[in-house]
Amino acid sequence: MPFWTASADTKKHLQTHGVRSVKIIPYGVSTVALENLPDKPLDLPLRLVVVSRLAPNKRIDNAIRVVKCLAEKNVPAQLTVVGVGETEGQLRRLAKDLQISDRVIFTGLLSETKKDGQLRHAHFLLHTSVREGWGLNVIEANAMGTPAAVYPVAGLIESTLHDETGIVADKETPESLARALPEIFKSPEKYARLRVNAWNRSKTFHWSQILPLACDWLEEQAAKRISK
Repeated sequence: MPFWTASADTKKHLQTHGVRSVKIIPYGVSTVALENLPDKPLDLPLRLVVVSRLAPNKRIDNAIRVVKCLAEKNVPAQLTVVGVGETEGQLRRLAKDLQISDRVIFTGLLSETKKDGQLRHAHFLLHTSVREGWGLNVIEANAMGTPAAVYPVAGLIESTLHDETGIVADKETPESLARALPEIFKSPEKYARLRVNAWNRSKTFHWSQILPLACDWLEEQAAKRISK
């Protein structure tokens, strides 16, 4: 039986379980890329955003610790956390314990329009999950002209192309991301390039581009079944 998945990592996992036929068709997004990409100066404080369910496997605590690590490097940063979930109370306490409550904003759930506004305003989307099947919010951020800075885990290393559309940290630690982010200030032209590349790539993941591919493949599979 043929399978359809969005990532090479998931394809490998399926193949280890004996699945022989796996087609990769990317996940689509409904977010429409900005018509024009406005300038976004790299000014301080560094504006970071997380858009996620607040759950243990998302490791939002790591994103909060990135802000603390940056502060220790004298790099002021502000983190906006968009989403709700069971770990919200713990995350709020962590920000307080680290004495950075004034630098971490919890917005709760937002409308798509307001969420896109937060993504557009940020310098980087942070993504520190244990793993992802892909990372749709990376592409959503890219569509708003915002690159991602992510952990080197399954899914995220496919949705974010290191030094092309964003930053992939060396390790799964807040310290690693906190080392990588300030480096971008040394090369504003690199940041501009990441933004343009991410924005252009995001357009290829809109459902208007992905759905025809998926439909063609499904029709092909149906035709094979009928012909048997």
